[in-house]
Amino acid sequence: MKKIVRSTLVTALLALSVSAATAAGPTRTECIAPAKPGGGFDLTCKLLQISLQETGQITSPMRVTYMPGGVGAVTYNAIIAQRPAEAGTLVAFSGGSLLNLSQGKFGRYSENNVRWLAAVGTDYGIVAVRKDAPWKNLSELMEAMKSDPTKVVVGAGASIGSQDWMKTALLAREAGIDPRKMRYVAFEGGGEPVTALLGNHIQVVSGDMSEMVPHLQGGKMRVLAVMSDQRLPGELATIPTAKEQGFNVEWPIIRGYYLGPKVSDDEYQWWEEAFKQLVTTETFQQQRDMRGLFEFNMFGGELDAYVKQQVADYREKAKSFGLAK
Repeated sequence: MKKIVRSTLVTALLALSVSAATAAGPTRTECIAPAKPGGGFDLTCKLLQISLQETGQITSPMRVTYMPGGVGAVTYNAIIAQRPAEAGTLVAFSGGSLLNLSQGKFGRYSENNVRWLAAVGTDYGIVAVRKDAPWKNLSELMEAMKSDPTKVVVGAGASIGSQDWMKTALLAREAGIDPRKMRYVAFEGGGEPVTALLGNHIQVVSGDMSEMVPHLQGGKMRVLAVMSDQRLPGELATIPTAKEQGFNVEWPIIRGYYLGPKVSDDEYQWWEEAFKQLVTTETFQQQRDMRGLFEFNMFGGELDAYVKQQVADYREKAKSFGLAK
């Protein structure tokens, strides 16, 4: 009789545990890309949207919405102040988001005000030009900028002090160019500078490799350098690094997601486990590779510590350009 009671109790507890785990999953999901369509944040949300749907980890399709403004600042403030407890709402972030946080560009909020959830890939900074541009390598481009900085217009999806600006500023400093003399045009999101480049309104794009892959396949653009420690694999192996061309600049860019500060521990843990399972699937890995991202998986507390260390490191880089206190 005791065995039957014990067995019944265990069964009931297991059922309760399964029910609680199931209840922790959000019924409606949304990924916010804090920029206009077409850039890296859009890419990050679409990666999650498609992968979750194809692996069946959510019951209804995830919605992707766009909230441009301040290269992430508007979204960051909105999630914290207006939507802090929405368990189904994830926001895409990148290394650029962390750089902006390091400079105080998100207003009164810091890296301590959201719940850093998952990093699912890394990207690398690049410098690209039109296919018919006169510069065949990074040295030729930097020499042209050095001889007359006013004749080479660099465009990117963020303002002065952003990671796209910082990447070109570091290259300029390596080449003996005063970064303050660069002609730099800021756009909102990664799609707009590419359009401007193809329209010949600017001469150079400072961006991320993942954003460039579709355009490279179209044959209208050429990447002069990738800011990785070594050449990338596969078809991208033909692109030289900045380092091998004599410019000691690396710029990896993680891509991931955060949640609002009042999302409960149970809801947070549901997402953490979901991501840990998701990144092991062939579906996700194919989707990640299609977008030019490289493997970088980090979750929960480990990611939280990594983010805070990165913000501290970026703050020191920004200080060297007089952009942070």
